[in-house]
Amino acid sequence: MTKPRIRLPEQAKVGEVIEVKTLISHVMETGQRKEADGKSIPRSIINSFTAKFAGTEVFNAELQPGISANPYIAFHMKVPGPGEFEFTWVDDAGVKVVEKQKLNVV
Repeated sequence: MTKPRIRLPEQAKVGEVIEVKTLISHVMETGQRKEADGKSIPRSIINSFTAKFAGTEVFNAELQPGISANPYIAFHMKVPGPGEFEFTWVDDAGVKVVEKQKLNVV
């Protein structure tokens, strides 16, 4: 997995509903395809995504093999106050990518 792309609003007000967008590069191999010699390609997917804001979980998703490569995840959240997001992606091999980004609250 490579460094994810995260898009937050440039600034937000307390009580405002914002949209958070994330995109991460990953093959998301379902395990159902075969190589030219007939061998199955092993499953390799991101199976969980979690978003925390100021230490509190605000969104989570359990991903399944039907998700396309390079999963894009977007969600809305009501801003409780100032804080920092922590996004975590985990794949079948246990590889974990954690990215932090501060939200500019005015």
